[in-house]
Formats: sequence, C-alpha cells, structure tokens
Amino acid sequence: MAIVNENMGYNPVTPFRRMIDAALLERSVTAETPTPSGVNKWEALRELSVARLAYGLSDRDMTVLQALISFFPETMLEGEDLIVHPSNETICARLNGMPCSTMRRHLANLVQAGVITRRDSPNGKRYARKSREGRVVFGFDLAPLARQFAAFCDHAEAVRAARDRHKRLRETVSLMRRDLAGLAAYGLEARPDLALWPGLIDEAARIARLLRRKLELDDLQTLETELSEALRLARNLLEGRPANAAKTGNMSSSDAEIEQHHQNSNKNLHVLELRVETAKAALSGDDLTEPSDEDAESPPDLGNEKLPRMPLPLVLGVCREIETYADGPIRHWHELVQAADRVRPMMGISPSAWDEARHYMGPEEAAVTVAAMLERFTEIRSPGGYLRALCAKAADGSFSTGPMIMALMRRNAA
Repeated sequence: MAIVNENMGYNPVTPFRRMIDAALLERSVTAETPTPSGVNKWEALRELSVARLAYGLSDRDMTVLQALISFFPETMLEGEDLIVHPSNETICARLNGMPCSTMRRHLANLVQAGVITRRDSPNGKRYARKSREGRVVFGFDLAPLARQFAAFCDHAEAVRAARDRHKRLRETVSLMRRDLAGLAAYGLEARPDLALWPGLIDEAARIARLLRRKLELDDLQTLETELSEALRLARNLLEGRPANAAKTGNMSSSDAEIEQHHQNSNKNLHVLELRVETAKAALSGDDLTEPSDEDAESPPDLGNEKLPRMPLPLVLGVCREIETYADGPIRHWHELVQAADRVRPMMGISPSAWDEARHYMGPEEAAVTVAAMLERFTEIRSPGGYLRALCAKAADGSFSTGPMIMALMRRNAA
C-alpha cells in the first residue's frame, strides 16, 4: 500500500496520530496513478465548489481549500511535487483570523472527502528540506485535485443541469398559474353562469403564495400537474366543450415539419433574410420584447401537438383583424393558421421566419402571435425581425402568447 517516492523516499499510508480506515487505504491505492498534467488549480476549485455537496463539503470547507491552494505557487497542477506545507498559523492568517480549531476541522473534512491528502513527517510537522536526492516535502498533497478533475466536472455538470431543470419548471409553473388566473378572470365575465371561476381564481392565488417559498422539484411537478388539469378544464368550458374532454391535438405536425425541411433547404436565403430583418429591426428601433407589462413567458411544447392555453374564442375576440383574411368564419385552430399564413406576406414576414415560428412555437401559437402582431401592425416597423426575436424566446422556453392577448384585452378595455 505504501508509495515509494524518489524525492521523499517513502510516502506513509497512516497519518500522524490518526486512525486509518478503508477510505484512506483506497485513496492510497489511487495515489499510485500518475497525476494528469495541465489542470488549472482555480478551475478545479470552481468545479469542485459547484459539486461540493456530492463530496459532503460545505462552503466553509471550500474557503479553507481555496486558502490552501493559494500556497501553491504555480497555476497549473502538474508534476510530482504538488505538496504545500504552510503552518496552521499561516493558514489561519490567510483565512482572516479563523480559529485554529475550526480550520483543522475543515482540513479534516477535505482530507476525509479525498480532495487533498496528508503527507505527514515522522513528527507530524509540515516542512520542506533539500537533500542530495532532491527536495523532500511534508504537508498537504494537492495531487487529488488534478486526478479527480474530470469527476469534479461531471458532478458539477449534473448539478448545473438539475438547477436548470428546477429553474425552468419553476418558471413554467409560475406562467401556468398566471394563465390560469387570466382565464378564470375572463371566464368570470364571459360565462358568469358557471360557479367554478372563483375556485380557479383562489387556486391561482394559493399557488402564487406557494411560489414565494423555495419548492423542491417534486413539489413543482405536482403543481404543474394540478395547473395542467385546471387549465384544461378552463379551456374546455370557454370553448364550449365538455369539462372532462381530453386534450385535442392539432393538425399532424409531421407533414408540416417535412415541409419546413424543404422550405429551409436554401440556407443562404434563410441567413440573408435573417440578417436583413434583424438589421431593419435595429435601424427602426423596434422593441423586440413582449408587448406586455409582464416579463416572463411559458416554455414552448415542441413536437407535443399541444394547443395554445388561450381558448380560440378569446383570441378571436381580441384579434379581430385576422378574420378579414380568412375564407370564412374561423371556428377551428387550423383555420386560424391558414389565415395567418395568408396575411404574413402582406406584413413583410418571410417564409423562413414563418417556418421558424411554427417550429419553435407550434403552428397555433405562431398563428396567435401573427394575429396579435396584426392588431398593432402600425407600431411594429420590422415584423420579420420582431417575430424572429419572439422565436428566440420560444427556443429558450420563455415565450407564451398569453401575455400578448391579455395586453391587447387591457388596451381594448381602456
């Protein structure tokens, strides 16, 4: 188990005046592997800081590790001599006067986690001296930081992915709650004969209170399920369908996706249109943000064949101009999509921008967006660039047509 080192002569397995355990033996075997070269000590510290909970470390442990790393003169952890040997007093001074007993406890946590290793001298002191064979150093070995750097990165990436999922789910729940509150308020005016609207308003208020706290992922998933059911119920009632009707799919997206692939085959044309529309938007000073008083929007549901959360009668009641370009009364979502496809060339929206909107938003959401833009067409100087900006939001999961429709409702009511 012991390691023979040309400079030190011998690396002991047992720490000075400390018990040995299975974890210590396992790490002594790992220490025999060569130390990878080219690992930045500060990058290793940053990745381990993100992944610290996977190693049972606290933020105070990481503060002590940062101070310990600062005693290593080089930026890159490479070679065999990666041992630092500051005294306890020197470490505490660099930690702005941390008590020595506290510092030793955090050092023990770092050793127990296996991110540093003790190289104790026969009397337990930490020092360096020169000999004929080379330099002999006793102290804390930073080589485990280099050896485990890839593992630190993997754990850190998993932590970041979990945080991202939690953030997106929380945003989704927040926006679904807002849509539920808006639909319930509209339903109270449009269908006052139904007694469930006050209950839905109370449910939206209850979830708003819950969102003030830090909720776990399971709690957010439960709220998402409850809101999905409440939104389905509200949409069914506002669209005149049975309350327990299942969610209906829109037109098959497979043909539309195939058509998009054909229309987007000319990449140069797509890039040219994008540059022209973006330049027009920049020169005209268009505000490429949602025309609503609220900032966040709900994430798109790509490939899920899901209709907009806004009921069709509500959309048509607010966006009346779009019906002028339809063949007849618009009674179904696919008729709204056809009308939007017919009017978008007149608005200056290129085929590639329209295809991009249908891909990232879904055909129905894209049609509602165009219908809402048509209502304020005189205020938008570059509709193509504006639509592409909204597509970018949809691709990031931060777009919903709900705030657009609600903003138009408030403007019409003013």
